[in-house]
Amino acid sequence: MKILQLIFLLALTTGISAVLIYIIGVSNLYESNRLSNEDLEALQSLQNGFQKCVSANGLGLQAATGRDYCKISINFPKDTVPKWKDPKSGELEGLSYEFDLCEAVATWEQVRNSSTILTREYIDALPNGWEDYAWRRINKGIQLNRCQNRSLCIEKLSLVLPETPPYFPRQFERCAVIGNSGDLLKTKFGKEIDTYDAVIRENGAPIQNYKEYVGEKSTFRLLNRGSAKALDKVVELDEKKQEVLLVKTTIHDIMNKMIREVPIKNPVYLMLGASFGSAAKGTGLKALEFALSTCDSVDMYGFTVDPGYKEWTRYFSESRQGHTPLHGRAYYQMMECLGLIKIHSPMRADPNRVVKWLPSRKTIRSARIAAEKLLRRVGAGSVDPLASCSIVKKRSKNKRPMVSDLRKPARDHQKFVRSTTMYPLEHSPGHSQLCITPAD
Repeated sequence: MKILQLIFLLALTTGISAVLIYIIGVSNLYESNRLSNEDLEALQSLQNGFQKCVSANGLGLQAATGRDYCKISINFPKDTVPKWKDPKSGELEGLSYEFDLCEAVATWEQVRNSSTILTREYIDALPNGWEDYAWRRINKGIQLNRCQNRSLCIEKLSLVLPETPPYFPRQFERCAVIGNSGDLLKTKFGKEIDTYDAVIRENGAPIQNYKEYVGEKSTFRLLNRGSAKALDKVVELDEKKQEVLLVKTTIHDIMNKMIREVPIKNPVYLMLGASFGSAAKGTGLKALEFALSTCDSVDMYGFTVDPGYKEWTRYFSESRQGHTPLHGRAYYQMMECLGLIKIHSPMRADPNRVVKWLPSRKTIRSARIAAEKLLRRVGAGSVDPLASCSIVKKRSKNKRPMVSDLRKPARDHQKFVRSTTMYPLEHSPGHSQLCITPAD
């Protein structure tokens, strides 16, 4: 009987200890994520300034606060006549769009510190990276039995898979992302665009015959699935044939064949990327994402962002069915008023235009910390830049990326992150990162 009592007391004590450990753990998590008065003030300051920025720079757009410090809606004038219809429901686009400033600040600030190019070290560092992930980046990869034959998967990816990142945060000072809107033909931005350190173009947008409008400099080109299958034609768009081609989807056997046989000597890479959900989509957004991961400042041209659009247009072909132009305009205005980009358009053609009521870097930094706490992001509340790393691997000594030739802001950033490469973990609930640290 005494033995049974001892067992009961031991079990009871163990259970109480487990409960206490759980409570302490939850309490510590709550403490690290609890917002201080300073956090709330930072979010309120961001929201108030954001409203003023949209009103001053949005060409008729207005921002209204939502139910908390994060939610905000961007509203079009009531006399706006939407033209775009949802192809499934047949409904016209709305005139009001709700955004989460906390989500936007936390996610985009993480992008600025990340590498957005798929590498061999990224796949190798993922738990079961080849079996669970690599085959997804190969067209019809499901037929490869989750890369059970790893050699075959490596062969299919080898032409687009660098060992380490070819580009780094802050590598370029000023970058321009050029969209394909017909609005480009209304203003001769060509010479202005050619002054940027790097110019990023999209899909099959031509340069020849349009240089006075779109410039001729081209550093990178973002490609969707259709354009990627026509690599042989895409490389002809740049006279110098020096563009770096960034594919946002998968590698295809057709692409591999063209790279080998044409041959295509331009670097070709696959993109990684953050998850923005349904808030924004398209090649234009991926181009901005890549730019923000490699450039100090990002300017955008050739996006449908001015009032009075009638249809989705391209400067080099007939009008076509686009996707949610009003939603896109609202999202890009949000990006401008968070200090991420600067918009250039026929109605905003002055290169010296000052975006009014922009948040300071201090405001953004404070708002990001508060937002990460509120969203319970991995590493929230920490001043350590590596706190968001949920997977950490050491890089082999013979695989160090070359950083000595980078401009000073890029080298300074490398010191700040202790020479760590930070990759976004796609679809990670806590927006954690995979981090490759330098070898000892």
